[in-house]
Amino acid sequence: MTTTLYWFTHDLRLADNRLLQQSLAKSQKIAFVYIVDPTWFKPSNYHHMSMGPKRWQFIADSLQDLNRQLRALGHRLTIIKGRPGSVIDSLFSALEFDWLAVAQQVGVYEQQQLKSIQQLVPKIQLLSDWLHTLYSPYQLESLNARDVNTLQSFSRFRRKVEKLPLSPIEVCNAPLTSVDDMDICNADIDGIVIEPDSDLSERWYSGEPQERQNRAAATLKTQVTVMKGGENAAIKHLHDYFKSGSASTYKETRNALDGEYNTTGFSPYLASGNVSPRQVYQHLKSYENQFGENESTYWIYFELLWREYFQWLALSIGPRLFSFRGLAKQAPLTTFFPERFSKWCRGNTPFPIVNACMRQLNATGLMSNRGRQLVASCLVNELGLDWRYGAAYFQQQLIDYDVASNWGNWQYIAGVGVDPRGGRHFNLLKQTQLFDPNSEFIEKWQGQGDDVPLDSADISDWPVNPETEDAKN
Repeated sequence: MTTTLYWFTHDLRLADNRLLQQSLAKSQKIAFVYIVDPTWFKPSNYHHMSMGPKRWQFIADSLQDLNRQLRALGHRLTIIKGRPGSVIDSLFSALEFDWLAVAQQVGVYEQQQLKSIQQLVPKIQLLSDWLHTLYSPYQLESLNARDVNTLQSFSRFRRKVEKLPLSPIEVCNAPLTSVDDMDICNADIDGIVIEPDSDLSERWYSGEPQERQNRAAATLKTQVTVMKGGENAAIKHLHDYFKSGSASTYKETRNALDGEYNTTGFSPYLASGNVSPRQVYQHLKSYENQFGENESTYWIYFELLWREYFQWLALSIGPRLFSFRGLAKQAPLTTFFPERFSKWCRGNTPFPIVNACMRQLNATGLMSNRGRQLVASCLVNELGLDWRYGAAYFQQQLIDYDVASNWGNWQYIAGVGVDPRGGRHFNLLKQTQLFDPNSEFIEKWQGQGDDVPLDSADISDWPVNPETEDAKN
C-alpha cells in the first residue's frame, strides 16, 4: 500500500493543484499537514519577524477553509507547530510514508530547508511540482527564457514568453474520495498538534511594538477591514472583480492609492496559493472573450508577467536577492539612522503621502503598488537608509508578501536590481499632486504626522537628550 504525506506550504488550495493530482494517482492512503514554524514569529530578520500577525491571520483563514473542504471529502488537515525538519522526520519514522509531496519554491531558505530534510530523512521519496508560477520551467527552457541574459531584463523575458500558450486547467481525474485518509494526529510527532477550528489568529504574538501598532490602528478615523483568506474567498473575489467590469479600466485606475477594484486585489490570494496564476489568467481570458480585449485587460496579464519574472529571477540569483549590493557592481551609499527608520515604520516622517501609506499598511496589511514605490523611494533616497530594512518590514507587515516580488522590487527601487536606470527616485510632492490632489487619502489615514523633526539633533548635530530638554523647558 502506497502512502503519501502532502505538506501544504504556499499552495493552500485544492483546485488547479497538479501536485495533489499526482499524489492521489500514486497513493492508496494520504495525509495532509501544514507546519507552523515557531521561528516565523521571532524578530530575527533585520529585527523583524518573518510572519506578521495580519498575514498569519490571512493564512489561518486559509487553513480553516482548506480543512473544511478536506473534511467534506473525508479527509482532514493536521496543523503542527514545530521545526519542519523535526516534524517531517518524526512523521516518517512513526508512520513510514512512501512519499513526501511538497510544492517547489523559489525562496533560498525554503530550498535549503527541503534539502536539509532530505538529508535528515534519506528514505524520503520526493514528489514535487511548480504550483506558484504561470509557466512551468520546461516551457521557459524551451524558449531559453531562463538563461542569464534573458533574466537581466524584464522586457527580454516578456517578449519571449508573452505569446507562450498556457495549457487548459484540468479537472482532477483522481478525486480525493478515491483515496483513504491517513490519521497522523495520534502519531509520535516532534511538535504540537493544533486543532484547525481553534482560534489561530494572533496566539503567538506578544510584545510592545505590536501593541503600539494596534493602538495606532485603533486611533484611525477610517474603518479598517482586514482581508479574509481562503480558496473560497479567492474564487469569490475573482468572480466579483471581473463581474464588476473593472478589468476594462484597470490601466487607468491601477495607480490609485486606495479604493475597491481600482487594483485587482489578487496578490494576497496568489501569495498564499489560494488561487493559482493560471486560474487568474483563465478568468481574464474568459472576460476578454465575453467583453473584448483592450489595453487594460492586457495590463493585468502584463502584471502577471512581472510577478512571473521575479519568481524566475529569484530562483536564478539565489542569495543575491537579499544581498546589500544585489546585482550591482558597487554597494549603495547608505547608513542607518534608527530614529528615521522607526518614524518611517510608524508613518511619522515629514512626508504626508508616505505617512498615509505606512499607516494604511500597519492597519490593513495592504498597500497599493504606487504606494510601495513611494515609501521605498523615500526610505532609500530621502532618508538614506539600507533598503533591506524596508524589505524586511514589508515582509513582516504585508498580507501579500511574496519573497521574489518583495525583495526583487526593493532591489529595483534601490538601484541594485535589474533596473538599467539604476533605481527610482520619486518626487514625493509631485506624486502627491498626481495621486492625492485633494489630500483625501492623506486625511483618511492621518498622514500629516505629528509635526516632529526627522532627527532629534541639536544645531551641532548631536543627539538631543530628552531629559536635558525637559530641564530647559
